[in-house]
Amino acid sequence: MVFGLPVADFIVVAVYLVGVTVLGLIALRWVRNMSDFIMPRRFGKMMLIMYAYGTGTHSDQAVGVASKTFTNGLSGIWYQWVALFPTPFYWPIAAMLRRFRALTMGDVFEARFSRSVAMLYAVFGVAVLSLTMGLMLKGSGGVITGATHGNVSANYAILVMTIMFVIYGTAGGLAAAVLTDFFQGILTIVFSFMLLPSILHATGGLAGLHRSITNPEMFSLVAPKDIGLFYIVTVALGTLLGIPTQPHTMGNCAAGRSELDGSVGFMGGSFIKRFSTVAWCLTGLAAVVYFAGQDIKPDNIYGASAAAFLPKIAPGMVGLFLSCLLASVMSGCSSFMIASSALFTENLYKRLAPVRSDRHYMWVTRIAAVVVVAAGLCIAYSLPTVPRGLEVFWEIATIMGIPFWLGLWWRRATPAGAWATMLSGLAAFCLFLQPWFVHFLQPLSWAKALRLVFDNGHRVEIYMPWRMVTYMGSVLAGIVVSLLTKPMDPQKLENFYALVRTPVRPNEPPPSGPCRLPEGVMPAPRRLLLPFGSLEILVPSRVTIFGLLVGTVLVVGIIVMFVWIVR
Repeated sequence: MVFGLPVADFIVVAVYLVGVTVLGLIALRWVRNMSDFIMPRRFGKMMLIMYAYGTGTHSDQAVGVASKTFTNGLSGIWYQWVALFPTPFYWPIAAMLRRFRALTMGDVFEARFSRSVAMLYAVFGVAVLSLTMGLMLKGSGGVITGATHGNVSANYAILVMTIMFVIYGTAGGLAAAVLTDFFQGILTIVFSFMLLPSILHATGGLAGLHRSITNPEMFSLVAPKDIGLFYIVTVALGTLLGIPTQPHTMGNCAAGRSELDGSVGFMGGSFIKRFSTVAWCLTGLAAVVYFAGQDIKPDNIYGASAAAFLPKIAPGMVGLFLSCLLASVMSGCSSFMIASSALFTENLYKRLAPVRSDRHYMWVTRIAAVVVVAAGLCIAYSLPTVPRGLEVFWEIATIMGIPFWLGLWWRRATPAGAWATMLSGLAAFCLFLQPWFVHFLQPLSWAKALRLVFDNGHRVEIYMPWRMVTYMGSVLAGIVVSLLTKPMDPQKLENFYALVRTPVRPNEPPPSGPCRLPEGVMPAPRRLLLPFGSLEILVPSRVTIFGLLVGTVLVVGIIVMFVWIVR
């Protein structure tokens, strides 16, 4: 045994860690300035597909889906499938983000509203990425503990992989993240599917699950008491609202050479994740039968399944599983680290120290990356459960996204309106965390009728979909405040909307700064779908319609496939 692992497993893990770190350090030769570090626009479709998949897919999600399926049945798949219905819209969202010609999403908020709104968004963005890294690290700790029967300390494993992705991420920036994610994305696919055949075989296949599980609700895609249709619709809408303003999304969409590279990469990688979710869900359902009668924590189900089956297959299989797990965590964390540190430097630090060298800003970005990762480690050990952490992430992302869409579709939106939207959403979020507020609502008859108060057996809280509806309602604060404040400069607005409607040309020269059209590029004509008042909803292009149709067909296909499998 070496560090709690059999020798063969230790060798596999060690080779992976050293190999991926060296691969990431290779990207250091591509970094000459801040643009190269934050947003190198050099990658094609296949690299971006695996980058989107690797960044968007990590072990805490497998832990969350398997955990929720273990306790709630097949409806637990919606803990990740809430993003299934919005996925076709990733096609036009990717093209739009590429057209902004920005380094960070904070640049977009500054171009549309003001520097103060960009700084507010940057604070939100750094906080939500720290939370995301905390989720990933906590989820991976549970799997490592379960997969090694507690022989490997989760704290030690988390520390080692954190050191590794910090080393290559701070050296090579986003280019290192994209390069390593191509390899790590492949390992993440292996991680998603390697347990399913063994655990299904041990439980008699899907037919055996139907014989052993007598509760029909365990085979329902909706669970009225927890994950029902209202839950799915509201959280899916919140996901769509929040996806473009998740800070790492800019890298997913804009690191390609063209708009099409970004659209194919972002939507394609996301659909591979939807297929992986099916494997996590079925693994969790099979665990209901295999671990029946055993006292096991739901968050440890995925790791316990690995410990039960992989050593029987061949030496080194647990090491391969752990390597795949580490890949799923390190690929995402490295991207989030770069995105958050870029937000800090570009949209906060540069505003306070505007006249510094490029080298100075690169070192500030690297130092900020380490601080953000340290915050993520602290969050990892303060979250009660992985599913609860996912809910917090959905809520914060929705709050961040609403002012962006308000400003994108409505010219009359003002910086004060954007502030009002985000702060009112944040106020609601903080209020919902207060036990006294929840218990005040509990006796009210209308609250019970609307299922506003939901008891999950451990605590009484406001039902999450109603919280999401409240955050979406914060758009009313933005509209009212915008109408009561001075309209924005028409020229500033025209510069912003010209970016949205002007495609990126092949081999287009870089602009002189973020959110600017390059020299010699003329804005595309303005063609509105709804020419009413101050609305700014453009006529979709043929490429956009094609992508939406393809995405819709894939959504229907994957749902039909899943229902056919489980029936």
